[in-house]
Amino acid sequence: MKPIGYWLNRTDKALTRYMNDMLEGFGLTRIAWQVLNLVHDAPGIRDSAVLSTLAANADSVVLTGAIDTVLADGWADRPAPNRLTLTPGGSRRLTDVTARVDAFRELSTTGISSDEYRTTVRVLERMSRNLETATSIDH
Repeated sequence: MKPIGYWLNRTDKALTRYMNDMLEGFGLTRIAWQVLNLVHDAPGIRDSAVLSTLAANADSVVLTGAIDTVLADGWADRPAPNRLTLTPGGSRRLTDVTARVDAFRELSTTGISSDEYRTTVRVLERMSRNLETATSIDH
């Protein structure tokens, strides 16, 4: 059996590759889609909140590039400096993307029960917290 790190890395690469390919027709990447979801869930969100919320997913250069992309492509605009909101067109287009992402989620969890999925997420969350709160001096 391969260790968990192997499967985490392989799964993340597979998720990213599949999503980037799927979202390419919309002019998006996995990261840009994540930015749009934050903007959808929190209209008027500050750029700094986007950067901090998605810091585990990409560095600030990639995230800033994703913000620039969603602005340049008309998905979002700025109601005030350093704030983001979806445009009406971006909101409509995001509905189409969401349908594709829902199908992707169904594909990626084929053969995995809801209980197995929840258990996996809880275990990974616990592992992350264990390591994020520990220091090398602890052990």
